[in-house]
Amino acid sequence: MGPMVWVNGDLIRLEDARVPVTDHSFLAGDGAFETIAIRDGIPLALTRHLARLRQSLSGLGLPFPAPDRSIREALEALVEVNALRDGFVRLMVSGEGGPFSSTRQAGTPRMVMGSAMQSPDDTEVRVVTVPWTRNERGVLTGLKTTSYAENVVALAHANAFGAREAIFPNTRGELCEGTGSNIFLVLNSELVTPPLSSGCLPGITRELVISVSEATQRRVPMDEVHRTSEAFLTSSTRGVLPIRRIDGLELPLGPFTRAARDAYDDLIQANPDP
Repeated sequence: MGPMVWVNGDLIRLEDARVPVTDHSFLAGDGAFETIAIRDGIPLALTRHLARLRQSLSGLGLPFPAPDRSIREALEALVEVNALRDGFVRLMVSGEGGPFSSTRQAGTPRMVMGSAMQSPDDTEVRVVTVPWTRNERGVLTGLKTTSYAENVVALAHANAFGAREAIFPNTRGELCEGTGSNIFLVLNSELVTPPLSSGCLPGITRELVISVSEATQRRVPMDEVHRTSEAFLTSSTRGVLPIRRIDGLELPLGPFTRAARDAYDDLIQANPDP
C-alpha cells in the first residue's frame, strides 16, 4: 500500500485522492495551509501551527474547519499509517468555489493533509535578494495562504543563480523575508530580525528563536543586508539554517547562529509543543 492522505475525514491512498476542479485553492489561491515538522513521529509546535492556521483563515474570512482535537487526531492517524518518523505534514484548507469563478460559495471548507519524508538536511544555504517586493499593507500580509505564485517565481529565480532561497524586500525598501522562511542578521554585534510590520509571516520557528535568544526586532534597510557579519534562516522544516552566502557576500557560521540553533534545538527537545 502506498502513502495515505487525509481528505475531509477519510484516509485515502495518495493515488486515489481527488479534489474537484472547482476547488477554490486551485481556482483562486483561496485557502490557507501549515507545514508541521515531524520528529521521531511527534509533531513540533502543533498548538502554535493550529493557532496560526486559525488566524490565516480568519483573515481570509473562512471558518475553521474542525475542532483542534479532531485535527490533532487526524494528523496522528496520518503519521501512524504512513509510519512517518522524520518528515512533515502539510495541512491545507480551501474555500468552496463557484464553477470557474473567483466568487466564493457558502459551505464547509475542504481540509486535506498529506505527509512526506524529510529530505536530506541542508547544513547551510546560499540565498539571493530579489527585485520583487512584499506588500506590507496587503490583504494577505501575515497570512499563510495558498496564493504562492510569487514565491514560486522568486524561488526559481534563486535556483537559476545557484541559491536555495530568495529574500524579499518590502515596498519601503526594507528587509522582509524569504519565500518560505524568516531571516536573522548580525549587525554591529546585534542579532536582529524584521518586525511583523515589515510584512513578514509570523513564523513559528522565528517566534521560538526570539523567545530563546536576545534577538531584536527592528526595521532593516536593504542596504544593511550586505553588511551583516553572519545570518541564518528559520523555518518549521529546517529549524535554524545558517546562510553561507547572500548574493556575493560570503558568511561564516558564527557564534550568534550556533547559539540560536543550539537554543532552539534544546527547546524542542525538552518540549515538542512549546
